[in-house]
Amino acid sequence: MKHKAQLKLSALALTMSLFAGVAHAENVKIAVIDPLSGSFAALGENQLRTWQFVGDLANEEKWAGEHTLEFVGFDNKAGVQDSLSQLKRAIDQGYRYVAQANGSGVAFGLVDAVNKHNARNPGKEVLYINHGAIDPELTNGKCSFWQFSVDSNVDMKMQALVNHLAKNKDVKKVYIIGQNYAFGRAVSKAAKEMLAEKRPDVEIVGDDLHPIGEVKDFSPYVAKIIASGADTIITGNWGSDLALLIKSARASGLDADFYTYYAVLKGSPTAMGESGLERVKYVGVWNVNNEEYKGKDLVEGFKQKYDDDLTWLQAYSAVALLSKAMKETGSVDPTDVAFALEGMELDNLNGKIKMRASDHQLQQALYVATWSKTNDTTVQLEQEGTGFGWRTEEVIPASEAELPTICEMKRPKR
Repeated sequence: MKHKAQLKLSALALTMSLFAGVAHAENVKIAVIDPLSGSFAALGENQLRTWQFVGDLANEEKWAGEHTLEFVGFDNKAGVQDSLSQLKRAIDQGYRYVAQANGSGVAFGLVDAVNKHNARNPGKEVLYINHGAIDPELTNGKCSFWQFSVDSNVDMKMQALVNHLAKNKDVKKVYIIGQNYAFGRAVSKAAKEMLAEKRPDVEIVGDDLHPIGEVKDFSPYVAKIIASGADTIITGNWGSDLALLIKSARASGLDADFYTYYAVLKGSPTAMGESGLERVKYVGVWNVNNEEYKGKDLVEGFKQKYDDDLTWLQAYSAVALLSKAMKETGSVDPTDVAFALEGMELDNLNGKIKMRASDHQLQQALYVATWSKTNDTTVQLEQEGTGFGWRTEEVIPASEAELPTICEMKRPKR
């Protein structure tokens, strides 16, 4: 009788334990603070859809165990003040995780605001996932324990671009053009410094910065590029600023190659069309037309659901990392998750990735790809119904893409 009673008690304890585990499962809401209106709305919407698409997959496959992730858009109109207002709104609604990509100026504002909030509100800390604001200062002098960058920074990408460009002896004259804010200035600085080191014979014939999101006609800028005799353009432009620049270049008959950061993103493929074939390159953390076509099923599923292209691997990486941290710690508290993310490694669609603990800069491979005609081998997947896609030219391993940091991380007590 005593043995049976013990069995009943054990069974009851197990049942209560399982029930407690389910009861403590939480739905973690992440505020995605990015443009959902204005010039960059199409890009912001595509990125939000990617977060939600990957989040649904993570929940279905229980990447975070019994916890679930929910991604909600907060429209910041690509502005710093609007972003800070949306951050406050999200915090007031109980959000403890925020994500943002578009605009390093916005990112600097968010890092500062999150740091101040967390210092004033112990036990109610907020974690910021930076999935695309890549001014190197964000993981150097302005690094923060509360910020994790899942995109590679300007210098890492420029190093890959310049190393690739340096092999092309036809490059003689380079024109740099970009958006006039922190990121655009960082691109210009990195391009000039790295070209001087790798190809001192190359002449920089122009270096223009234009207002972000305000230029509707780039023909005056393109006229300057043509007059300079440039054979190559380097630009960090993104969203409508890149699409309109490429559109003007095509209309003006500009005979030059483009080395870009974001020509893979929404709008630019359509703007390029056939005129960009074999002339436009981009550097990024992934290309769907990779050697093994890793991620092809996701791209096809996203296309079927949204009639849109999935290109933003940064969201996938972030969801995978956050989920693993929550599952391993059994906690959704931002402080616990932040400590778990430090040094975390996992196998991703772009190979093995590692969140460097010293500065919270994700270390990952980089891809250089060229706009090409689709085929049955190297470019099976097109973009935006153009019949063209991106051919992988080079994959730079994470170990070669890594750069040093001057970050002096201040960590909270555990």
